[in-house]
Amino acid sequence: MKIFKKPFRYTFVRKKNIPDGLWSKCPSCSQLIFNKILQENLKVCTKCNYHFPLTCWERIDLLVDKNTFIEFFKDMESSDPLDFKGPKSYKEKLKEDTQTTSLNEAAIVGEAKIDNKDIAIGFTDFRFIMGSMGSVVGEKITRITENAIEKKIPLIIVSGSGGGARMYEGMFSLMQMAKTSGALALLKKKNIPYISVLTHPTMAGVLASFAGLGDVIIAEPGALIGFTGPRVIKQTIRQELPAGFQTAEFNLSHGMIDMVVHRKELKITLSKLLSYLT
Repeated sequence: MKIFKKPFRYTFVRKKNIPDGLWSKCPSCSQLIFNKILQENLKVCTKCNYHFPLTCWERIDLLVDKNTFIEFFKDMESSDPLDFKGPKSYKEKLKEDTQTTSLNEAAIVGEAKIDNKDIAIGFTDFRFIMGSMGSVVGEKITRITENAIEKKIPLIIVSGSGGGARMYEGMFSLMQMAKTSGALALLKKKNIPYISVLTHPTMAGVLASFAGLGDVIIAEPGALIGFTGPRVIKQTIRQELPAGFQTAEFNLSHGMIDMVVHRKELKITLSKLLSYLT
């Protein structure tokens, strides 16, 4: 008796295309997070508590009362005082980042309210040339500080700058460290509170000037805070660095900052501090 076996047939299943932009991968723990859930959790990883960077506009929505932010000096743009050349010129870099971020510069400043308390407020945005401080950023920070002095209202600056002083402007950029620090010294003489909020990353000339001069300095969990990056320091001193070196928690334990506050508690904390300090 012969047994005839039926030929094996392959079944092809058409793979469904999954649209891009639905999921994000946590840089800290590699967890895949549905973007809707990530947004609802204020862009904080649901597994490891990693704080994703926020744009300046997202921080405005997070921190100030709805529809109270009024932007000042928004038409200020950088010039090219050194006629900087390179693989990509300064003018090209400015144009590229303007198109990518829809910002004229790495800082926006203005007035707003937090729990109905009037404040002057500024933000630096890492997306625009790493949030580095050129002449316009320094001028905006100085002017909003002078505005706080004139109107006698507290000042809050939220820093997210990994670029420090902007090399494309050379000495003109380094001058902004002294200018912003001088304006904040006048603010302090008038006994007007200044709260500095450090987010990931806050480095170099920004930290060494206005970001490091707050009456109260707050940082988000895990934020990288320092003058020079840990990789460069390690190569320079040729030594192993302590665990968690330059994180917000490391800086808190060594007295460099005053508080580490979760993003969900940041507005409440700022509101309480404004009540205490005013």
